[in-house]
Amino acid sequence: MAKYSEEFKLKIVMEYLRGKLGYYLLAQKYGIPAESQVRRWVRAYKEFGEDGLRRKHSKQVYSVKFKLDVLNFMKHTGASYQDTAIIFKMNNPSLITHWYRTFLEKGIEGLQDKVKGRPSMSKNHKAKLPKQEKELSREERLERENELLRLENAYLKKLKAFQENPNASLEKHKQRWHSNSKKKDSN
Repeated sequence: MAKYSEEFKLKIVMEYLRGKLGYYLLAQKYGIPAESQVRRWVRAYKEFGEDGLRRKHSKQVYSVKFKLDVLNFMKHTGASYQDTAIIFKMNNPSLITHWYRTFLEKGIEGLQDKVKGRPSMSKNHKAKLPKQEKELSREERLERENELLRLENAYLKKLKAFQENPNASLEKHKQRWHSNSKKKDSN
Protein backbone atom coordinates (compact mmCIF):
# COMPACT_ATOMS: atom_id res chain seq x y z
CA MET A 1 0.00 0.00 0.00
CA ALA A 2 1.37 3.39 -0.99
CA LYS A 3 2.21 5.85 1.76
CA TYR A 4 1.30 9.45 1.10
CA SER A 5 2.67 12.55 2.79
CA GLU A 6 0.52 14.65 5.09
CA GLU A 7 0.81 17.59 2.70
CA PHE A 8 -0.44 15.49 -0.21
CA LYS A 9 -3.40 14.19 1.79
CA LEU A 10 -4.26 17.68 2.99
CA LYS A 11 -4.09 19.04 -0.57
CA ILE A 12 -6.57 16.41 -1.78
CA VAL A 13 -8.91 16.91 1.19
CA MET A 14 -8.94 20.68 0.67
CA GLU A 15 -9.62 20.23 -3.03
CA TYR A 16 -12.55 17.94 -2.18
CA LEU A 17 -13.94 20.37 0.40
CA ARG A 18 -13.86 23.19 -2.16
CA GLY A 19 -16.41 21.08 -4.02
CA LYS A 20 -14.87 21.00 -7.50
CA LEU A 21 -14.24 17.24 -7.74
CA GLY A 22 -15.65 14.15 -6.04
CA TYR A 23 -13.84 11.19 -4.50
CA TYR A 24 -13.62 9.22 -7.73
CA LEU A 25 -12.31 12.08 -9.88
CA LEU A 26 -9.75 13.12 -7.26
CA ALA A 27 -8.48 9.55 -7.03
CA GLN A 28 -8.14 9.42 -10.82
CA LYS A 29 -6.51 12.84 -11.05
CA TYR A 30 -3.80 12.01 -8.50
CA GLY A 31 -3.34 8.31 -9.34
CA ILE A 32 -4.73 6.95 -6.08
CA PRO A 33 -5.82 3.33 -6.64
CA ALA A 34 -9.15 3.55 -4.80
CA GLU A 35 -11.60 6.35 -4.21
CA SER A 36 -12.28 4.88 -0.77
CA GLN A 37 -8.83 6.10 0.29
CA VAL A 38 -9.81 9.69 -0.51
CA ARG A 39 -13.10 9.17 1.32
CA ARG A 40 -11.22 7.95 4.44
CA TRP A 41 -8.89 10.98 4.36
CA VAL A 42 -11.81 13.40 4.09
CA ARG A 43 -13.68 11.66 6.91
CA ALA A 44 -10.60 11.57 9.14
CA TYR A 45 -9.97 15.26 8.46
CA LYS A 46 -13.56 16.18 9.32
CA GLU A 47 -13.39 14.23 12.58
CA PHE A 48 -9.84 14.90 13.79
CA GLY A 49 -8.56 17.83 11.73
CA GLU A 50 -5.00 17.64 10.42
CA ASP A 51 -4.16 15.08 13.14
CA GLY A 52 -6.45 12.63 11.33
CA LEU A 53 -4.12 12.72 8.31
CA ARG A 54 -0.90 12.20 10.28
CA ARG A 55 0.81 8.87 10.53
CA LYS A 56 1.64 8.03 14.08
CA HIS A 57 5.31 7.29 14.55
CA SER A 58 4.96 5.73 17.99
CA LYS A 59 3.05 2.51 18.10
CA GLN A 60 -0.13 2.71 20.15
CA VAL A 61 -0.63 -0.44 22.20
CA TYR A 62 -4.23 -1.51 22.75
CA SER A 63 -5.39 -4.00 25.37
CA VAL A 64 -7.20 -7.19 24.41
CA LYS A 65 -10.30 -5.88 26.20
CA PHE A 66 -10.27 -2.70 24.10
CA LYS A 67 -9.87 -4.71 20.88
CA LEU A 68 -12.79 -6.96 21.86
CA ASP A 69 -14.93 -3.93 22.75
CA VAL A 70 -14.24 -2.44 19.33
CA LEU A 71 -15.09 -5.69 17.53
CA ASN A 72 -18.23 -6.23 19.62
CA PHE A 73 -19.42 -2.69 18.91
CA MET A 74 -18.90 -3.25 15.19
CA LYS A 75 -20.75 -6.57 15.30
CA HIS A 76 -23.75 -5.30 17.26
CA THR A 77 -24.20 -1.99 15.46
CA GLY A 78 -23.17 -3.03 11.97
CA ALA A 79 -20.88 0.03 11.79
CA SER A 80 -18.18 0.17 9.14
CA TYR A 81 -14.49 0.01 10.00
CA GLN A 82 -14.23 3.76 9.39
CA ASP A 83 -17.25 4.59 11.59
CA THR A 84 -15.96 2.35 14.35
CA ALA A 85 -12.50 3.92 14.18
CA ILE A 86 -13.99 7.41 14.50
CA ILE A 87 -16.20 6.44 17.45
CA PHE A 88 -13.20 4.95 19.27
CA LYS A 89 -10.97 7.96 18.36
CA MET A 90 -8.67 5.97 16.10
CA ASN A 91 -7.46 7.30 12.76
CA ASN A 92 -6.48 3.90 11.34
CA PRO A 93 -9.50 1.78 10.34
CA SER A 94 -7.24 -0.82 8.72
CA LEU A 95 -6.00 -1.71 12.22
CA ILE A 96 -9.54 -2.77 13.12
CA THR A 97 -9.66 -4.84 9.93
CA HIS A 98 -6.47 -6.58 11.02
CA TRP A 99 -7.91 -7.28 14.49
CA TYR A 100 -11.07 -8.71 12.95
CA ARG A 101 -9.18 -11.08 10.63
CA THR A 102 -6.87 -12.16 13.41
CA PHE A 103 -9.82 -12.80 15.71
CA LEU A 104 -11.53 -14.96 13.08
CA GLU A 105 -8.37 -16.99 12.48
CA LYS A 106 -6.91 -17.36 15.98
CA GLY A 107 -9.57 -16.24 18.43
CA ILE A 108 -8.82 -14.13 21.50
CA GLU A 109 -5.27 -15.48 21.74
CA GLY A 110 -4.47 -13.83 18.41
CA LEU A 111 -5.39 -10.41 19.81
CA GLN A 112 -2.88 -10.61 22.64
CA ASP A 113 0.34 -8.65 22.25
CA LYS A 114 3.25 -10.77 21.19
CA VAL A 115 6.72 -10.25 22.56
CA LYS A 116 8.90 -9.07 19.71
CA GLY A 117 12.62 -9.27 19.25
CA ARG A 118 15.24 -11.50 20.66
CA PRO A 119 14.64 -12.75 24.20
CA SER A 120 16.96 -11.28 26.81
CA MET A 121 19.58 -13.47 28.37
CA SER A 122 18.39 -14.47 31.78
CA LYS A 123 20.60 -14.69 34.85
CA ASN A 124 19.37 -18.26 35.34
CA HIS A 125 21.18 -19.35 32.17
CA LYS A 126 24.57 -18.54 33.70
CA ALA A 127 23.64 -20.19 36.98
CA LYS A 128 22.74 -23.48 35.26
CA LEU A 129 26.16 -24.01 33.65
CA PRO A 130 28.15 -24.46 36.87
CA LYS A 131 25.51 -26.89 38.17
CA GLN A 132 26.08 -29.16 35.17
CA GLU A 133 29.80 -29.01 35.84
CA LYS A 134 29.27 -30.08 39.48
CA GLU A 135 26.98 -32.96 38.50
CA LEU A 136 29.80 -34.70 36.63
CA SER A 137 31.84 -37.15 38.70
CA ARG A 138 35.54 -36.51 39.28
CA GLU A 139 36.44 -39.20 36.75
CA GLU A 140 34.14 -37.71 34.07
CA ARG A 141 35.62 -34.24 34.59
CA LEU A 142 39.14 -35.64 34.20
CA GLU A 143 38.15 -37.46 31.00
CA ARG A 144 36.63 -34.27 29.64
CA GLU A 145 39.74 -32.27 30.49
CA ASN A 146 41.90 -34.96 28.84
CA GLU A 147 39.83 -34.75 25.65
CA LEU A 148 40.09 -30.96 25.58
CA LEU A 149 43.87 -31.17 26.04
CA ARG A 150 44.16 -33.70 23.19
CA LEU A 151 42.18 -31.40 20.90
CA GLU A 152 44.29 -28.39 21.86
CA ASN A 153 47.49 -30.38 21.30
CA ALA A 154 46.36 -31.56 17.84
CA TYR A 155 45.35 -28.02 16.89
CA LEU A 156 48.72 -26.58 17.97
CA LYS A 157 50.61 -29.27 16.00
CA LYS A 158 48.65 -28.44 12.83
CA LEU A 159 49.16 -24.73 13.38
CA LYS A 160 52.92 -25.18 13.80
CA ALA A 161 53.12 -27.37 10.67
CA PHE A 162 51.15 -24.81 8.67
CA GLN A 163 53.36 -21.94 9.89
CA GLU A 164 56.52 -23.86 8.88
CA ASN A 165 55.23 -24.76 5.40
CA PRO A 166 51.89 -23.17 4.36
CA ASN A 167 52.01 -24.72 0.88
CA ALA A 168 52.30 -28.29 2.18
CA SER A 169 48.62 -28.51 3.10
CA LEU A 170 47.66 -27.11 -0.31
CA GLU A 171 49.81 -29.70 -2.07
CA LYS A 172 48.24 -32.45 0.00
CA HIS A 173 44.71 -31.33 -1.01
CA LYS A 174 45.74 -31.01 -4.68
CA GLN A 175 47.08 -34.58 -4.65
CA ARG A 176 43.84 -35.88 -3.15
CA TRP A 177 41.77 -33.99 -5.67
CA HIS A 178 43.82 -35.29 -8.63
CA SER A 179 43.66 -38.87 -7.40
CA ASN A 180 39.89 -38.62 -6.85
CA SER A 181 39.30 -37.13 -10.31
CA LYS A 182 41.36 -39.88 -11.98
CA LYS A 183 39.25 -42.52 -10.26
CA LYS A 184 36.08 -40.90 -11.56
CA ASP A 185 37.47 -40.67 -15.09
CA SER A 186 38.39 -44.37 -15.16
CA ASN A 187 34.80 -45.40 -14.32
